[in-house]
Amino acid sequence: MKKVIVIGNGMVGYKFCEKLRAKAGHQEVSLLVYGEESVPAYDRVHLSEYFTNQSEEKLLMAPAGWYAENDISLKTSQLVTEIDRDQKIVRTHTGETEAYDYLILATGSRPMVPPIKGVDKKGVFVYRTIEDLDQIIAYAKNVKRGAVLGGGLLGLEAAKALMDLKLDAQVVEFASRLMPRQLDEAGSNMLKSKIESLGIEILLNKSTSEIQGNGKLDGLLFADGSQLDTDMLVISCGIVSRDELADQAGLETGKRGGFKVNNQLQTNDPHIYAIGEAASFNDMVYGLVAPGYDMADTAVDQILGSGQKQFTGADMSTKLKLIGVEVGSFGDALGDIAGSVPIVFEDKNTGIYKRINLSPDRKKLLGGIMVGDTSAYGMLLQITQNGMALPPNPEDLILGARGGESGGNSMMDLPDTAQICSCENVTKGDIVGAIKDQELTDLQQVRTCTKAGTGCGACSPMVGDIFTATLKSMGQVVRKTICAHFDYTRQELFSLIKVKGIQSFDELLDQYGSGDGCETCKPAVASLMASIWNDLILKQDTIQDTNDRFLANIQKGGSYSVVPRVAGGEITPDKLIAMGQVAKKYDLYTKITGGQRIDMFGARLNDLPAIWRELIDAGFESGHAYGKSLRTVKSCVGSTWCRYGLHDSVSFAIEVENRYKGMRSPHKLKGGVSGCRRECAEAQSKDFGLIATEIGYNLYVCGNGGANPQHAKLLAGDIDEKTAIKYLDRFLMFYIRTAEPLNRTAVWLNKLEGGIDYLREVVVNDSLGLGEELEKDMQALIASYHCEWKEAIEDEGMKAKFRHFSNSDEHDPTQQFVPMREMKKPADWQTVTKD
Repeated sequence: MKKVIVIGNGMVGYKFCEKLRAKAGHQEVSLLVYGEESVPAYDRVHLSEYFTNQSEEKLLMAPAGWYAENDISLKTSQLVTEIDRDQKIVRTHTGETEAYDYLILATGSRPMVPPIKGVDKKGVFVYRTIEDLDQIIAYAKNVKRGAVLGGGLLGLEAAKALMDLKLDAQVVEFASRLMPRQLDEAGSNMLKSKIESLGIEILLNKSTSEIQGNGKLDGLLFADGSQLDTDMLVISCGIVSRDELADQAGLETGKRGGFKVNNQLQTNDPHIYAIGEAASFNDMVYGLVAPGYDMADTAVDQILGSGQKQFTGADMSTKLKLIGVEVGSFGDALGDIAGSVPIVFEDKNTGIYKRINLSPDRKKLLGGIMVGDTSAYGMLLQITQNGMALPPNPEDLILGARGGESGGNSMMDLPDTAQICSCENVTKGDIVGAIKDQELTDLQQVRTCTKAGTGCGACSPMVGDIFTATLKSMGQVVRKTICAHFDYTRQELFSLIKVKGIQSFDELLDQYGSGDGCETCKPAVASLMASIWNDLILKQDTIQDTNDRFLANIQKGGSYSVVPRVAGGEITPDKLIAMGQVAKKYDLYTKITGGQRIDMFGARLNDLPAIWRELIDAGFESGHAYGKSLRTVKSCVGSTWCRYGLHDSVSFAIEVENRYKGMRSPHKLKGGVSGCRRECAEAQSKDFGLIATEIGYNLYVCGNGGANPQHAKLLAGDIDEKTAIKYLDRFLMFYIRTAEPLNRTAVWLNKLEGGIDYLREVVVNDSLGLGEELEKDMQALIASYHCEWKEAIEDEGMKAKFRHFSNSDEHDPTQQFVPMREMKKPADWQTVTKD
């Protein structure tokens, strides 16, 4: 029997154990693992989620019982301090000794801490372990400001953590751009702009020369003489391999640190292997989880004797979501290959930047960058890795086809050898073969069988696309499940929640899901809960939209907008005066919107409850401008004032808006009521619109303005107001039940088989026999309406959430405004200076 000892119980160490036990039973190999931390291996990739739930269990790769079940001896809180290569023995800090046949060094890395004067002061932290996060959380309770040293991947994650802890956050980066290894200047500027819009200050080209303070940090001094006042500092300047055992054991290290290994992951001792961030292969230390998993697989293969698998390096492409911003970088992202031809798309309005680099002959894709939209990342990565042919117009890869044949590639065009999941080294052929040979019928079965998508999760969309395409090629009907954690469509989850009376995400996950959930299913379920139960959004464990957290839209510079409901655009002089008084008292920028109401900008977070107290006392209600819900029902003045008006469109618009106010849906909803065919309310560009005729109203649905305008379609003509309301009830509830998450009504209709004709059959002719049920469900939502802001300000616990700082009611001192046309606007970041 071979005896294997693993030093290190991080993600890669755990993966080695998992892969070894999958190929060799306990009678063939004895397995002992030493872990320095007190808990079993946990997911460092999603470490920042600990700030939300502070649960070790949710981060664990596997519970402690898993090790026992697989006959793995796990010893936590044990630091190996010595390796005796002659005797093949390891010794721990407690004096315990164990013999080995093979030794796996999975010691990982530690944060790199620059030798800055004052780095040992109180209030300085690193961002690596759960213990580090516990210390950061505890210290943050008593401070107001926090800075992060380092603008790379982990640095931006740390900045998000400080923001979640309600601190005024800054990021300090030595280089001239964020994520300098992954993004070019334009991509970095786009990311910088999006992060700054959330209220996080970015300081570039800053060399920190001293951490100031008398025993306790109170600021940073930079080489250019400028200073930054801050109460705590999180250092995230990269990693250093944990190779402390090398000198004592006589093991060679790479030029940049790490145990030097060959293609078999062997050190200069053939019985000792190094994997993950502890290993140096060709003087390269790989800091991503996928190369570490590949190393683990190689080491298992070598130890078990087949010796066929070798490690040849790894692709460092990556896709992630940083502080809510999608970022992707693949292949030759920066265009370092001589003669490469870049194609760039930049939309500052939507915050999207895309760049692809073509080979000098313009026949191959070499790499690229994506900020704000990574939906095409998976396919672009595969085109790069597999040398696939480009479409006739390569710009279509980032712009989309603009008419005619795009010549683009699909997942089924990939060769079977294309690596889809780099974490588990799963190819397209592995996935297709498993689906066909084992007759797999859902995505969870694919993941369980192939392990694709069970690592970092970046490949999940590709796995889903291959699954769907394969089933279609086999002539099977494909169910569009919501994500990897729920083997149900959105419509099926809607029914489960309603029929079973499920009231929370955790309850739904426990009964019908798996894992911990993700950024796809959490907001989708939050939307379903809100649409079905119409409960106060602040009571939910998860929220549909980040603006729901504070019942307001966050604006440039970190301030918020306040938008009371003004049904139909009609407002009394007293209410108009009250709104003006509030805007004047709190120094808010005011603007009449296209939806016929008044928007007040520049509200500070801790002023929101007071502002809404005054507005509600004046008779206003929440306008739900922040939610995926009904926004406005625009109207013209109709027959009341207009000589062309056929009906009282204002009164009807007010009735419709008050009927559906507060109703949560898959996406925002807008309506309009025009008093005649002149269409001054622009009803045909709305999700639903009513246009007066000589004998009633024409009802139009599924229009859309914005980036992709689409005229609404006629659902029913010449109907009276009562019938119009009945059809609207049915239409809106059918949309809420059946639309995919974040699909506007126009997109939903485009996807609906049968289009407007089918929708008319369901709503008008009641072809499914659902009419009464849909009307009843709508009536239940109407009956449960509540003004979210009224409830929020009357609950002291909820009011406490509206603070910049957990221990103070002060304003955020970093928010600055400048004059503009007798009002104000947020100061541009580059003009904001420190006192």
